[in-house]
Amino acid sequence: MDIRNNCLRGIAILGIMLHNYCHWLGFAVKENEYTFDASKPMQFWEKLTSFDPDIFIHFFSFLGHYGVPIFLFVSGYGLVKKYEGAAVGDTFSAQPPTQNALHIPFMRYHFLKLFRLMVVGYIVFVAVYFLRNDDGGVIYSFDKVLAQLGMVVNFVFKHPDKIIKPGPYWYFGLMLQLYALYIILYHRSRSWKTLVVTVVACWALQWGANAVDEGLLNYLRYNFFGAVMPFAMGIAYARWGRELPRMGYFALALVSSFVVLYGGFWFQGWLWVPAFVVIGAVSTVRLLPTRLLNAFAWVGSLSATIFVTHPIAREIIIGHYRRSEIYSGLVIYVFTAFAMAMLLRYLLKYIPKPKI
Repeated sequence: MDIRNNCLRGIAILGIMLHNYCHWLGFAVKENEYTFDASKPMQFWEKLTSFDPDIFIHFFSFLGHYGVPIFLFVSGYGLVKKYEGAAVGDTFSAQPPTQNALHIPFMRYHFLKLFRLMVVGYIVFVAVYFLRNDDGGVIYSFDKVLAQLGMVVNFVFKHPDKIIKPGPYWYFGLMLQLYALYIILYHRSRSWKTLVVTVVACWALQWGANAVDEGLLNYLRYNFFGAVMPFAMGIAYARWGRELPRMGYFALALVSSFVVLYGGFWFQGWLWVPAFVVIGAVSTVRLLPTRLLNAFAWVGSLSATIFVTHPIAREIIIGHYRRSEIYSGLVIYVFTAFAMAMLLRYLLKYIPKPKI
């Protein structure tokens, strides 16, 4: 499954990095990521059915952010394989922990692992922003920078979308929340009922939040409430997943594509689209020929550092190509992000890894 996991990471990061560039182009159809606007899928459908010449831009602007639930799925899957399949006698053995003290080294290790990856890219991104803009002191005030470095920026501010400078770095805080949820709840209680209850509870909270206040829904989805579903799916697949015949994967990929395309036209369907993105991605990976599988897996091996470096590349490049030579700018952006990612991966060899 390792090569398939890397393939999923490769598909996810390509979607995310292309989305994070394309949706900053003024003419692109914007996504429904944190809140729901029924007019946006209608705009995308119009571009799709009219064979708009910029459909590539519209596609990734509108749908590319669904790389995030694929990452969440792989994270949940990986945690189970790492901590529930360990040899007996390890700190986190195949048996659920019985002492809360075990939570501390787990959280410390994962905080430091995320921090080691994030800090270099974040500092460079902030420096580039200061060089290119005059409002750096406002956008990156001390409290905001401290909250990001502490990975609490998602929930300590009432309106995280107005605090978080566009970029992926808020995702590190989201992952820290999910790690806490895993070690406190999912690692202790391994019943499928626990997964179902938390998924349904988070769905109900988002449903209720949308009825009360769009700002509340936005806040919830910047935090773990909007991420539990794909994360729990990864845990469930690692524990109880079974192989299907090739035609089974083909059918799942086909049905999932249909649901992803049409499910986003109404709010309730939109809440469940990430589940079908994951199902479709997992099924598609099972159908890929070896050459494509290896190509996406190579991209996936760089996914962590691409995730950190691509906003730096965008900050430098997009201003020069936003209104002309759009596709030239996009190609330069992709190559720059990959080059930065390979450089960062090299530099990380000299930064000590945390130990659990």
